[in-house]
Amino acid sequence: MGAEAIMSEHIAVTDTPEGIRLIRIDRPDKKNALTGAMYDAMRDALVKADASEVIGAIVFAGATGAFSAGNDLADFVAGTRKPFSDAPALQFIRQLARTRTPMIAAVDGIAVGIGTTLTLHCDLVYASPAARFRMPFVELGLVPEAASTYLLPRRVGLLKATEMLLLSRPFDADEALGLGLVNAVMPADLLLEHALAQGARLASLPRGAVQATRALIRGDQAAMEAALEAEAVAFEERLRAPEAQAAFAHFLGRAKPA
Repeated sequence: MGAEAIMSEHIAVTDTPEGIRLIRIDRPDKKNALTGAMYDAMRDALVKADASEVIGAIVFAGATGAFSAGNDLADFVAGTRKPFSDAPALQFIRQLARTRTPMIAAVDGIAVGIGTTLTLHCDLVYASPAARFRMPFVELGLVPEAASTYLLPRRVGLLKATEMLLLSRPFDADEALGLGLVNAVMPADLLLEHALAQGARLASLPRGAVQATRALIRGDQAAMEAALEAEAVAFEERLRAPEAQAAFAHFLGRAKPA
């Protein structure tokens, strides 16, 4: 593997000789929960991958048996004093939706919130048997993000998407495979190697043809981004609601919910 292209606290970005940018979330003591600084580092890595003439694929992975526990809630709540339109999480999500370089996710362990919705923007997704997906936005008094209300029903159907988003129902790797949310389930010790191999294959193909085909497969980009922005407006409204504030206080151990 080549030299690290970008390094910030808890995000390691490595470019391989095969033209793959590996974005590894490395905060094992917090199960790879994401802070604003981590979102900024990942967004920067995506922007620079698209601008690069040598990067042909991006692989997301987590360190030490977890993909991501979602937002670091304490960091996220501290950031809600500012407009959500400026939030690092939303800026990352917007870039994730606009990135032209093919993206692959290697999911081992928990994938909560953005840990799951991120994978909906990936072109290929591989999981270990330990992968556990969950989108508990409603439980926190919020609404889903990353255009998941648009993308997920189109992948799994309206009723399954409603279970996952409205009831925050978790699902495992085998169910994800059956629903078409992951390409394959494989042992954890082979997961990243396999994802990188698929990235190398993508990076070796004619770049213009890959990006044009990817755009055709993904369909109506404008509709997807419109859904993302509608979610962002609703998300900010819910952030200010008493029930979200009560949920945050409960999860942070400050008070019991009403």
